[in-house]
Amino acid sequence: MANSVDYEIMWVEKYRPKNLDEIVNQKGVVERLKGFVKKGSLPHLLFSGPPGTGKTSAILALANEIYGPELAQYNVLELNASDDRGIKTVREDIKEFARTAPVGGASFKIIILDEADNLTADAQQALRRTMERYVKTSRFALLCNYPSKIIEPIQSRCAIFRFSPLSKEDVVKKLKQICKAENVNAPDDVLEEIYAIAEGDLRKAINLLQAVSATGREKITKEIVYEIAGLLQPEEIREIIYLSVRGELKKARGKLFSLMIDKGISGTDIVKQMSSEVLQFEDITEQKKVKIMDAIAETDYRLAEGASEDIQILALLARMAE
Repeated sequence: MANSVDYEIMWVEKYRPKNLDEIVNQKGVVERLKGFVKKGSLPHLLFSGPPGTGKTSAILALANEIYGPELAQYNVLELNASDDRGIKTVREDIKEFARTAPVGGASFKIIILDEADNLTADAQQALRRTMERYVKTSRFALLCNYPSKIIEPIQSRCAIFRFSPLSKEDVVKKLKQICKAENVNAPDDVLEEIYAIAEGDLRKAINLLQAVSATGREKITKEIVYEIAGLLQPEEIREIIYLSVRGELKKARGKLFSLMIDKGISGTDIVKQMSSEVLQFEDITEQKKVKIMDAIAETDYRLAEGASEDIQILALLARMAE
């Protein structure tokens, strides 16, 4: 029999806020949710906003404050609509949970549908009727990135909360707290680099920090962060762009493909990094930046459609050389 292994818990779950006061950068949202807790009533909810801004954490913290940690597990159903997105899920799993009485004397249950914008049109129509029929026993919390994909009849039945992107200060502060608790030696400039890579997604930033810390290095550097993230360093991307713009296509191609092979980086990631770095150049005219961004956008589309990665990346360098 194989020996059991104690795997370290994901830091995203380990440091998830336990109450609404721990939710950062969403003051207006938190105040409104606290008002519902105080009144002891709750409408159907629709949380929208970019990934990693606290939507799931907020609804779970709200459930903890309403039921307490002990009863929350019995009165909350959490589903990911990207996995269970069809009408069958609404008619069976959700309906079965919604029709039963809450546990522990609670007034209602909470059904959380994460990534609700992935629900099919038929599933949303069925959900609309379920929300009306079981309003006495259940409340629905729909979490999504794109509220426009939620049909109007569902939106009109919900109190809508919009989550704003997290600031660099909030993300870095949270990463510092985790570093202190986990005894991780990461300078401020490295944490800021993690924030930049995560693009304001706190979940992604925490996962990257945990992955970097697992290398066992005494001190975390930017080079280690980019290596673990599977990205090229900004200086390397800038050099490739410079070589291409100056018409040194052979050098640019050799350096780029060498880095892609050595570090195992995909063409899609290269293109995405280029789009960020081009805008930072001060000695390239705005007209040239426009042309480069147009070429990058076309290359990104072709890669998404399944075109040859090597050929499209080389074509992009050639267009920059023009």
